Amino acid sequence: QPQLVESGGGLVQAGDSLRLSCVVSGGTFSTYAMGWFRQARGKDREFVAAISWSAGNRYYADSAQGRFTVSRDNDKNTVYLQMNSLKPEDTGVYYCAADTRPFTNAQAMGVSALKGVLIWGQGTQVTVSS
Repeated sequence: QPQLVESGGGLVQAGDSLRLSCVVSGGTFSTYAMGWFRQARGKDREFVAAISWSAGNRYYADSAQGRFTVSRDNDKNTVYLQMNSLKPEDTGVYYCAADTRPFTNAQAMGVSALKGVLIWGQGTQVTVSS
């Protein structure tokens, strides 16, 4: 079973930037669709962004579009989430997720999360102060 470890969270001010990283160990990272989700206190976990195994396709929630960029480095088994122009409503625990079924459609990450077929990291806290 692959393991996912996120890093890069922290406390920032509105308008600042952060880059989250997620290193995947075990398995065949280069075949996995990868995604980022977040969960604010008292709310359900929500989809943020996803990237296909080849990085050829990327998908974003409306709230992330234009401010966040998802990328991956298959040589380093790492997926990134660059977050710019952060807002207080971006506050939450950010989770990295992997769909370890080879070459699946990254656009379906949100549905896959509901089906319980993803592997999750432990999360990293992002707090944006106003």
